[in-house]
Amino acid sequence: MNSIDQLSKVTFEEGVLRIVIATAENGASLDSDGVAQGTQALQILGDEVGSVLLVGEGPNFCAGGNVHGFASASDRGAHVAEVAGVLHEFVRSLSELSAPVVAGVHGWAAGAGMSLVCLADIAVGGPSTKLRPAYPSIGFTPDGGMTWLLPRIVGISRARDILLSDSVLGGDEAVRIGILSRLVGDDVIQDEAFRLARSLAVGPTDAFAGIKKLLAASVTNSLGDQLDAEAASISAAANSPIGIEGVDAFVEKRRADFGSVKPS
Repeated sequence: MNSIDQLSKVTFEEGVLRIVIATAENGASLDSDGVAQGTQALQILGDEVGSVLLVGEGPNFCAGGNVHGFASASDRGAHVAEVAGVLHEFVRSLSELSAPVVAGVHGWAAGAGMSLVCLADIAVGGPSTKLRPAYPSIGFTPDGGMTWLLPRIVGISRARDILLSDSVLGGDEAVRIGILSRLVGDDVIQDEAFRLARSLAVGPTDAFAGIKKLLAASVTNSLGDQLDAEAASISAAANSPIGIEGVDAFVEKRRADFGSVKPS
């Protein structure tokens, strides 16, 4: 397959790869087919992807794993390992992506849904958005990278509290502690998330990639190492087609047309 035409849970429009991670079926639980198709689409499209938009179709963004499916499996451990494997391949693909990842988070984001919210570069929610780890409630430990991602957002002490107490976080609280990036009206979450993803998709792609790379390195770099990395990165950006267009547009008092420039 050389295109994503046969993938029912993904669409590619205006540089935005939209991936449906949950549907109304099975209580808006994680859709392993959607997740697997997302991974496949990322492999097929490669550098064509300007941004990724994660959405749920139905009343919630994603209510976590399909617990009824866990219960009916003949070997629950093997079944859960398979589901986690598909999810983790998707998480790895997104974490390695140079393009921005946006999540439109309406309703509940629980379990794996909350993990994917933590993974997104920008997560848009509303006043009615609710997040919950949900793993302790069924006697499970987290997956989807939550134990790596959450402490880096809220700190290890707050992460312990949220995970061990299985906290329910409302939209306001999730924004305050940094899990959600911004809050909009509940009825415009999806529109705003797509608008943002589309804007990023035609933006300075090389600069976005550089920003994400620098932020990832900052976790382990010393300040001196980070300063060296920033100097090398901004120097390379100045000579890149994207950087040249940005500077020229500024000097010429016009809007930069990054979408017409082929990334380096």
